[in-house]
Amino acid sequence: MTIAAHLNHQAEQQASNIMALSLYDISVPVFARGLGQLTHLLDKSLAHAKANGIDPATLVEARLAPDMLTLVGQIQRASDASKLGIARISGITAPSFPDEEKTWDDLVARIAKTQDFLASVDRAQVDGQEERAVTIKTREGEAQFPAQRYLLQFALPNFFFHVTTAYDVLRHKGMPIGKMDYLGKF
Repeated sequence: MTIAAHLNHQAEQQASNIMALSLYDISVPVFARGLGQLTHLLDKSLAHAKANGIDPATLVEARLAPDMLTLVGQIQRASDASKLGIARISGITAPSFPDEEKTWDDLVARIAKTQDFLASVDRAQVDGQEERAVTIKTREGEAQFPAQRYLLQFALPNFFFHVTTAYDVLRHKGMPIGKMDYLGKF
């Protein structure tokens, strides 16, 4: 066997030993981790606000621009994007959370309820659903996707848009959070 053939054979063996990512792997743990980092951002910001005499209520209603959602709205949408994303790809019903959060504690509780829902979703409900038809309503009408494309091209980007915007609102208001607070520990 030539060296090149041997190296190709080794590469093929290594590739076959790598487990493919499942629909569950690229959804539930990703959403759960993002929500965990969002909780971390809120916890660190609340500690800073309390230590510096900043009323947390001013942060809850903060926004980046007049036509954007407040911090509350960003967290509600991150919650919705994750729970509805999983429900749509798995064919289960997501819990309904009315958008009634007004306080810091309400926001933390909303994230925790969303994480509890995600933790209740069994891998078997998600895996194998890559081709499930997902239809969502948009301002332009309806959009249809196979579940995997919906997750990768809509649900995850939408989720991270709202998590990132919540981070940006807190940074804009002077909270001492940075990139590693957003990314978290690996």
